[in-house]
Amino acid sequence: MAIFFATFTKPTMARKEPDGQIADTGNPYSIGVFNYAHQGKKMAKGITKRSEDYSQWYLDVIAQAKLADHAPVRGCMVIRPNGYAIWERMQAELDRMFKESGHVNAYFPLFIPESYLKKEAEHVEGFAPECAMVTHGGGKKLEEPLVVRPTSETVVWSMYKDWIQSYRDLPLLINQWANVVRWEMRTRLFLRTMEFLWQEGHTAHATAEEAQEETLRILGIYKRFAEEFMAMPVLTGVKTEKERFAGAINTYAIEAMMQDKRALQAGTSHNLGQNFAKAFEVMFQSESGSREYVWATSWGVSTRLIGGLIMSHSDDNGLVVPPKLAPLQVVVVPIWKSDDEKSAVMQKIDGLTASWKDKFRYKIDDRDNYRPGWKFNEWEKQGVPIRIEMGPKDLESGEVVLVRRDTGEKERISQDRITEETETRLTAMQQSLFDTALALRENNTFEVDDYDELKERLNGEGGFFRVHWNGKRDSEDRLQAETKATIRVMNPDEPEEAGKCIVTGEPSKRRVVVAKAY
Repeated sequence: MAIFFATFTKPTMARKEPDGQIADTGNPYSIGVFNYAHQGKKMAKGITKRSEDYSQWYLDVIAQAKLADHAPVRGCMVIRPNGYAIWERMQAELDRMFKESGHVNAYFPLFIPESYLKKEAEHVEGFAPECAMVTHGGGKKLEEPLVVRPTSETVVWSMYKDWIQSYRDLPLLINQWANVVRWEMRTRLFLRTMEFLWQEGHTAHATAEEAQEETLRILGIYKRFAEEFMAMPVLTGVKTEKERFAGAINTYAIEAMMQDKRALQAGTSHNLGQNFAKAFEVMFQSESGSREYVWATSWGVSTRLIGGLIMSHSDDNGLVVPPKLAPLQVVVVPIWKSDDEKSAVMQKIDGLTASWKDKFRYKIDDRDNYRPGWKFNEWEKQGVPIRIEMGPKDLESGEVVLVRRDTGEKERISQDRITEETETRLTAMQQSLFDTALALRENNTFEVDDYDELKERLNGEGGFFRVHWNGKRDSEDRLQAETKATIRVMNPDEPEEAGKCIVTGEPSKRRVVVAKAY
């Protein structure tokens, strides 16, 4: 039986999503039958060099590392075990950080009544063009269409109305891990797909000050996660009104530079003010006895973080994964030619790895249907941080060969010190990846005051450009139309600096960061 979907067809501007993706809202789909025809594109067998075709390199790395594949449904992806294992590592660390800051997990429905979405005008204006809607179920037309969750603010606040009565019920700090559906026109694995995985936090507070504190607290958690675990340095700051999440009074973001010097918005934290509370009549009795609307935040990151990880660290040989997020941190490859050699080598390896269970995540690749060279190449493409090789000659010398994935450096390490040296190399690799990514950003961030120069450099070497802006929407629109770049972030804590808007020449009080972005 066919499943019918529809979308709102009212045109609107592109808008920011909680995880930082930019929606393509130019040509919304009309009512139609869900298409099950496979429209995926086959990946190349090898890995294209970054210098030749960065976009194809990205897809090749995903294919060779077995992270994801195109699904039979246009614009959707299948996350393969290798890719999902990285997401599980990300999820575990973020979930721990959320819970340490007082948040708890819940789950809200995938289906949302259409009338809920329409309650908050700005929100429906931002999301309508890409909403998928169920119009039929059980062989009958539904009395009210159901929106397939693009984000959960509306259904969350419909529940908060029943859960919040008094100041004693606040703050309410809830997160959910879920999937969402956005009817995207142009998709790319991990970076933008019609269905993706994410977390979305939704909190309620008694005062505007508490909501703002929460918004910035989450921004800090995202920054710490990106830098400490992903080894991906990020800029933080507030978005312009044009880039703000639909229904928010302020949106804060983390922005990272990828190896092609484009920006990736990797996560956002929104101060929603009282917009959703007023739309859903969520009020509480204050300590003084007055009835007041609650203050809200929402925030999210998604599986696009995996795309950010790939583009931050990987090379022409394949995936590179920071040790803290690597599902497999160490692979040991035994080498032998005879059964006797295999027995001796494996016995030694078993002894050396006996204490590793609580130290790092490892695997002994003792498959006998693949040659060692094939294994080396396979684990390299999958980005395992450390490879350890041991054969009969190593038994005699009392050493092993240790190879770091990021540098390719090979070392001979005493077997007596292999555990300590492996731990040291993992720590060093994590720091080195961050330092390399930070140096890339610092060496490609420039202050520019001439508009023609900005256009030329955006179309040339790229990078982050700190420019003056007059704060007006028309000049921001012109900048994007003429350069294909956008204002990525503004730092409200940065000292004011008198200057002239790079687009119009009008007075400006501060610089903003401009870049081409994913």
